[in-house]
Amino acid sequence: MNLNNKKFVTLENKSGLSSGETIFHYFQSGTKITGKYEGGSIAEGHIIGKQTQNSEIELLYQCLTVEGELKVGESKGTVSETQSGKLKLKFDWNWLNGDLSGGKSEYIEIE
Repeated sequence: MNLNNKKFVTLENKSGLSSGETIFHYFQSGTKITGKYEGGSIAEGHIIGKQTQNSEIELLYQCLTVEGELKVGESKGTVSETQSGKLKLKFDWNWLNGDLSGGKSEYIEIE
């Protein structure tokens, strides 16, 4: 499954910063994944990662919050397709700075 030029919005992220107002825009070339995100409490964010298997990805991410805080984290996730043909991302993630907390999150492809 390829994430190139796909946009996603948060479905669930109880202990994270992203919300339904945060838009993630991914790009993929081969196994290399990059992306940008913003909205809600995120002023600007950047993603770099790789596809490790057909439906598995690993990402590093960093962002600047609207309050001026710098955050950095890592995640491992899966890519699946819904019955309606949209891609869905599920992640286990954790922060690499601050309180080092983590959680689970889900995202759905938007037009």
